[in-house]
Amino acid sequence: MKTLYKSYLALGALILTLLFTTANVNAQKTVPQIKNVVLVHGAFADGSGWKGLYQILTKKGYNVTIVQNPLSSLEDDVKATNLALDKQDGPTILVGHSWGGTVITEAGNHPKVAALVYVAALQPDNGENSVQWLQTAPPAPENGVLAPDDKGIAYYDKAKFHAGFAGDLSKEDADFMFASQGTFYAKGFTTPITKAAWRDKPSYGIVATEDKSIVPSIQHAMYKRSNTKITEIKGSHVVFISQPEKVANVIIEASVLKK
Repeated sequence: MKTLYKSYLALGALILTLLFTTANVNAQKTVPQIKNVVLVHGAFADGSGWKGLYQILTKKGYNVTIVQNPLSSLEDDVKATNLALDKQDGPTILVGHSWGGTVITEAGNHPKVAALVYVAALQPDNGENSVQWLQTAPPAPENGVLAPDDKGIAYYDKAKFHAGFAGDLSKEDADFMFASQGTFYAKGFTTPITKAAWRDKPSYGIVATEDKSIVPSIQHAMYKRSNTKITEIKGSHVVFISQPEKVANVIIEASVLKK
């Protein structure tokens, strides 16, 4: 009887050891090992829109840096992003929204960038520019991007900003976004990419299924062409504001070093 009892104890100890080991292995597979995240906003916006996502990620232990793009040219925005990347203390996830996708496609060649995350973002290839992709499908009726003015600056039509840019936000929040948008020089849309970072680094793409500024079919076509891992999220062009938890999950997935 004592021998049988000892056998049960040994078997129980073995099972507990196996369970504990398995749990540790699984935990190691899911623990984020890249802690730096750099966020790059798009045109007709500024860095303040990232606040909700910033709060979620920092509470999870990430070091988050928000780039304030000058929006004066692709080169200037890439320079601003590279300056932020220079300050990181190790591997970094580089995230771009909208026009910011074009920026991270070029800036993503920085040696500290481990992966790219495109949030309802443009993703040109070598020699391509942003406007080429914007013209591959008819614009949504709600789209309010205006032609450049006599200074070469493009603005978003105030009357269409809520429906066309931030349809799933309150009017109050959309009005704030309109008031805080940067001054975007349209020449950036026609500047070609010299080296597309997504060709060499893992890429994740979020398709905003209710986007009226970059229609979802364009997002799907770009991400499919580049073999980017696609996640669909129901939301407007500013899905990172209306659905920050879901966008954060994609960034967290990108931050886990694959074995």
